[in-house]
Amino acid sequence: MRYQPLTAAFYKNNRKKFCAQLAPKSLAIFNSNDIYPISADSTLPFAQHRDIFYLSGIDQEETILLLFPDAVEEKHREILFVRETNEHIAVWEGAKLSQKEATALSGVPTVYWLSEFERIFQELTPQCERFYFNTNEHYRQAVETETREDRFIQWCKKKYPAHQVGKSNPVLQQLRAVKSKEEIEQIQRACNITEKGIRRVINFLKPGVWEYEIEAELIHEFIRNRSKGFAYTPIIASGNNANVLHYTENNQQCKAGELILLDIAAEYGNYASDLTRTLPISGRFTKRQKAVYEAVLRVKNEATKMLLPGTLWKVYHVEVGKIMTSELLGLGLLDKADVQNETPEKPAYKKYFMHGTSHHMGLDTHDYGLLHLPMEANMVFTVEPGIYIPEEGIGVRLEDDVVLQTSGAPLNLMRSIPISVEEIEDLMNP
Repeated sequence: MRYQPLTAAFYKNNRKKFCAQLAPKSLAIFNSNDIYPISADSTLPFAQHRDIFYLSGIDQEETILLLFPDAVEEKHREILFVRETNEHIAVWEGAKLSQKEATALSGVPTVYWLSEFERIFQELTPQCERFYFNTNEHYRQAVETETREDRFIQWCKKKYPAHQVGKSNPVLQQLRAVKSKEEIEQIQRACNITEKGIRRVINFLKPGVWEYEIEAELIHEFIRNRSKGFAYTPIIASGNNANVLHYTENNQQCKAGELILLDIAAEYGNYASDLTRTLPISGRFTKRQKAVYEAVLRVKNEATKMLLPGTLWKVYHVEVGKIMTSELLGLGLLDKADVQNETPEKPAYKKYFMHGTSHHMGLDTHDYGLLHLPMEANMVFTVEPGIYIPEEGIGVRLEDDVVLQTSGAPLNLMRSIPISVEEIEDLMNP
């Protein structure tokens, strides 16, 4: 790995918190992600399932974690199964984790080779009454591919049909939503790498460059700072491309006088950051561009102040909508009739601001968090309002990552990344 891993004590504490919420005589199972094929002998780069990573720190394919607090033998209360290295693997892929290395990373004292899984699992099943399966219940999930976890659940239910079933995901949704000090530090590292990238782009941007050239500048800066790369597919949208919310073609030339929306960020150690900045390609905003930009910035600043412990996500978005409505009236994009005719299901501001203002962030860019529960200290949220005006060729979104505090305003992890009109124009016109 190229990143500095968190301590084994961190993962041990995560397992302790998770196991404290299991029903008696329960065994929880977590599988790594598959390595997904492309065609012929090609595969996508491996990306670890965030739940097994959160509970073990193991960033290797074909890993299984078992948590069984009531196992008869103490050594079987936490078990890792890892892929055994052989001479062929060592030559062609590089050596995999040894059992001692897996213990050192995870703090799990008992590590078996993966080939021993079915034997050990068979030994433990008479001692437990319930399996906790790890299904994907995130509110944005839309998975069509059968995962390694899915295949295991099907196998386990068929082989052991008399066992009861529990769900790990609701427990992890709550645990992962509240970040530890170590996690916040990893996210801050990702944000710091993102800052290096955006500052590089500010110096590089000018009329005539291509969106994909900007992408290349960013990936260069991210990788040279020990990131694996982008935390999500980068959006590098010049001109009217910015009005396509998930534009990822990144294949157009930047034109003088237009804006470019950059929704780009680095990961570090599997932790994400999530940044959006909108820059003037020619180095200075026009009067209209500046007016729209500063309206978005005001909404972002006011929205950030509302991210406090106890806040409800739905109420927060309603209040942000009121602020956005006021700004759109000021820009002449809405009038009083638009507001009078709006409904709760279809507020007037949605014509120019279609997406949500904030989402949880952490190991996943759209991270775990149960939206019906009040916000808590040490949750990490994005703040990302935008105004999109296709008829004017203007799309502006601004986004930072913030940590809720026990009291007072959230901590902005991207506070040192340029965002004001004056700072951006000064940097682009030295």
